[in-house]
Amino acid sequence: MLSHRPLGRSGINIAPLMFGGNVFGWTADEAMSFRMLDAFVAGGFNAIDTADVYSRWVQGHQGGESETIIGRWLANHRARSKVVIATKAGSDMGPAGKGLSKAHITSAVEASLKRLQTDYIDLYQSHVDDDSIPVEETLQAYAGLIRAGKVRAIGASNFTAARLAQSLAASKALGVPRYETLQPEYNLMERAGFEAELQGLCAREEIGTITYFSLAKGFLTGKYRSEADLGKSPRGGGVKGYLTSSRGKAVLAALDEVAAAAKATPAQVALSWLLGRPAVTAPIASATSLAQLEEIMGGARLTLSPEAIAKLTEASA
Repeated sequence: MLSHRPLGRSGINIAPLMFGGNVFGWTADEAMSFRMLDAFVAGGFNAIDTADVYSRWVQGHQGGESETIIGRWLANHRARSKVVIATKAGSDMGPAGKGLSKAHITSAVEASLKRLQTDYIDLYQSHVDDDSIPVEETLQAYAGLIRAGKVRAIGASNFTAARLAQSLAASKALGVPRYETLQPEYNLMERAGFEAELQGLCAREEIGTITYFSLAKGFLTGKYRSEADLGKSPRGGGVKGYLTSSRGKAVLAALDEVAAAAKATPAQVALSWLLGRPAVTAPIASATSLAQLEEIMGGARLTLSPEAIAKLTEASA
């Protein structure tokens, strides 16, 4: 049985892995997305992360493709009570606008609710910071959504420590709900951005951390070993810098060694390492096949020895 972890002080608890819904309608078609969502829930997991902007970057897409597929799955399977749906607003949606103004949040949430075919969102997150809008306006807009029962809790993504602290202070001063989660980029290859200030802030304030790019765009799966491997996926180009660095080679070597000893895969080891980090609630990871999904779910069930954790931490320092 998987032990659930709290999303901050929200009262919402999740199994220790979030399914990254960025792939739905992009590198996973609707039929495969449905099969993976079924398997994810059957495996004892319950948290799905998406955003209104997924997958606007694809030729011919407008955004909302991922939410739409999740919504159809929820409607077909009557699965709403079994899952925690986390989505985001604020990224550029073209004609539908962007940012964290009250007006945009109010319209964006209605569009997300419609696509998701639900009357509430468990965790609604500010996808990117918007310094053109007072944090008070954003937080009061979210407070209204929580009062209306359209949102259960709120979170921040891609915030600096200073802006997250400012938002937490504003929530306290206004007497409105605070950000209960942070979604930062964090993995064995990208540590400094989170560990410098955000990690301590999240630990002190009991903010749940849900990490994105948990497998460093696929680099930590070990499937990229040479430049010839970079063409293996649409994300291959994004890992070239890791592949050619001495640190990247050291991390892969440590992953291989720990994985062999643990009878696991490098991806599972990388996810398990994250789950042991201070303030981390759950890594977000995506999959495009049932085999990949089984692999990442195995990472959430893997417990590493203190020696293995130390080896990975040292290699990635």
